[in-house]
Amino acid sequence: MSVGIASWGVLGVAVLLCRPLYELTPIALESIVSSSLSVPHRVLLLAWVAFNAYAEGYLGFHRKFAPRVVGRALDLGRNPTLLRVVLAAPYCIGLFHAPRKTMVTSWTLVFVIAGVVYGVRLLPQPWRGIIDAGVVVGLGIGLGSLFAHFFSAISGVLAVEEG
Repeated sequence: MSVGIASWGVLGVAVLLCRPLYELTPIALESIVSSSLSVPHRVLLLAWVAFNAYAEGYLGFHRKFAPRVVGRALDLGRNPTLLRVVLAAPYCIGLFHAPRKTMVTSWTLVFVIAGVVYGVRLLPQPWRGIIDAGVVVGLGIGLGSLFAHFFSAISGVLAVEEG
């Protein structure tokens, strides 16, 4: 039961990450496959994608976000309440019932990301596509990292529970 509840939380967060991946990928690809990208645009695109892979994907998602989400999902599985289970994704992200620092960080990120998304939508191509390409790569790494951390954690949990 506890692994099932933890899975519910992780899947909820994964869905939250999949939506922007689904929406931004065509915009990013439109910019990438466009023959109108100049050499400086292509260099910027590669640099931005590499930067986002490292900063957003590795440092942000792999090192911080995914371990925190998985830890909170496992905690949810061990200590479920109706509210936490119903709102598993926001709980796992740290939007409520979390240490003050975690909640402040999580809510700040929600509002900053919403503002940046709004601002980027106003940009013309190729700038929007270049930015979105980096975000897509970062989110993709983040999604893979979330599942890698989770499967690694539940393998250990299952081994401990069975042994």
